[in-house]
Amino acid sequence: MNEAAKPWLDFAQQDLLAAKALLEDEIYNLACFHAQQCVEKALKGLIAAHGRTPPRLHSISELLRLLPPEPFADIAEELTILDDYYIPVRYPDALPGSLPYGLPGQREALVAVELADVVIKRVMTQLRIS
Repeated sequence: MNEAAKPWLDFAQQDLLAAKALLEDEIYNLACFHAQQCVEKALKGLIAAHGRTPPRLHSISELLRLLPPEPFADIAEELTILDDYYIPVRYPDALPGSLPYGLPGQREALVAVELADVVIKRVMTQLRIS
């Protein structure tokens, strides 16, 4: 494994495991948060694997702009929903009204976790990691 990418991907995999466990326990808001974290760290691992220092930002949209579009072009628009899950799903008083539909439920959590799973698999494939 690319040594620069390894710590990012290790943490991304841990976030995916946490997201799946939280989904199973019906804690949907935090499942969404950990799905967002998985994708963020997987993308930062890919950036690191290309010899660049991952930026200190949390926006999936911004991270995608720093990468070639090919591996994520078909899901890039869907991935941007994960940006909504960085702050509002963790704090009861965070940015009131920032999630117009309220906290995510089961459907949103299922989608978020599936997206995270797809992203980490694509990153691992691109970096030729089994």
